Amino acid sequence: MRQIWKSFRALYFASLMMLIGSGLLSTYLALRLAADHVDSLWVGALMAANYFGLVLGGKIGHRLIARVGHIRAYSACAGIVGAAVLGHGLVNWLPAWLFLRVIVGLGMMCQYMVIESWLNEQAEAKQRGLVFSGYMIASYLGLVLGQLILVMHPGLGLELLMLVALCFTLCLVPVALTRRIHPAPLHPAPMEPRFFIKRVPQSLSTVLGAGLIVGSFYGLAPLYASQQGLSTEQVGLFMGSCIFAGLLVQWPLGWLSDRYDRALLIRSFAFCLALAALPLAILPQVPLEILFVAGFVCSLVQFCLYPLAVAFSNDHVEGDRRVSLTAMLLVTYGVGASIGPLVAGVLMKLFGSQMLYAFFSFFALVLVWRIRPKAVTNLHQVEDAPLHHVAMPDNMTSSPLVACLDPRVDEQVVQDQMQNPIPSEPTTESVTPADAPPEDPDEGREQSFTEARP
Repeated sequence: MRQIWKSFRALYFASLMMLIGSGLLSTYLALRLAADHVDSLWVGALMAANYFGLVLGGKIGHRLIARVGHIRAYSACAGIVGAAVLGHGLVNWLPAWLFLRVIVGLGMMCQYMVIESWLNEQAEAKQRGLVFSGYMIASYLGLVLGQLILVMHPGLGLELLMLVALCFTLCLVPVALTRRIHPAPLHPAPMEPRFFIKRVPQSLSTVLGAGLIVGSFYGLAPLYASQQGLSTEQVGLFMGSCIFAGLLVQWPLGWLSDRYDRALLIRSFAFCLALAALPLAILPQVPLEILFVAGFVCSLVQFCLYPLAVAFSNDHVEGDRRVSLTAMLLVTYGVGASIGPLVAGVLMKLFGSQMLYAFFSFFALVLVWRIRPKAVTNLHQVEDAPLHHVAMPDNMTSSPLVACLDPRVDEQVVQDQMQNPIPSEPTTESVTPADAPPEDPDEGREQSFTEARP
């Protein structure tokens, strides 16, 4: 592992700085609007705009990289993101902030694509799992450190925006100064929504639910904590401890995922989340100790849903479709993460801050109802399933290119798929017919704006 860190330290450092800036910006904006007594709807809309920009960045980022190259595209996006961050301090008009958040999300997705292209290019096949783990640790650590900055600097002045812009400036340095050869050109990864909706509907339902919950958490949990009477330093500690819980749970989750039925685990964790969120959903005011403990436990559970859904879907999709599957999962997650903060923001505005965790509890119960392990027929279960669990990021801190770092994905198969996309074909249901949408034979094959490298 030490050799991995040494070989990829520049790219890990770039990822770390990006996520420090991104995590700090999200919490800062929520607290800034709370201090100005702005409706929670606007706070949710800002996070929704960020996720919309991330989804949109898949297509635009690919075109930009194809046109000017990886380093120029990364440098341009880092500069644009830094300028958009500083723009929040120059303009106080909230619709302009929505536009700036879209720009930040769009630019960051392009940066993710460049970094992951380099990681994919330089990682040997036997190292891909370790390289991926290092990338995920750098991402989570950046998000945690971004929250802890608020503990050291609780003021909500323009200094924090300058610090965020500084992070995006520093993340530019290791990539701009690299002497390595450009990664291979990017090619579009075909997406087949009808195929995956038919093949892995329960996994997609889980990913959508995880997007609704986790997207709302990042956007509105700082506002919730602030309305509970926490100071800026305490909000930073609360958010930092919750995000750290997401990192902490990944390795025990892998042990469980490799030994027990994954559909049953998803349903069990969703039920646990509904119960864990219940005290925070019922009580308008929560004692500080209960708030931190319950928030930590909720985060332990909610950050399990997306990785389990990824592992569960990979068990039922052939290796030559797994890059497309990752793209489909990320787009589905992005849709949920764009809708969730808006809906939760409206509920918080109408009924109080505790509605954030009532929102979590409700959609967790929806997943308990939706995920039915007995409905899985395993007709398309791949050989050697369940596949080895691989810890995955739990939000859109990556692009579809990260699938190529997954050791379950054969690199040669990926190359063949990118060069010769596989057409959609009829297939037997992996679940009972009641769980799958009706098939429309007249519809053509859909293409996605999400991209991946060969």
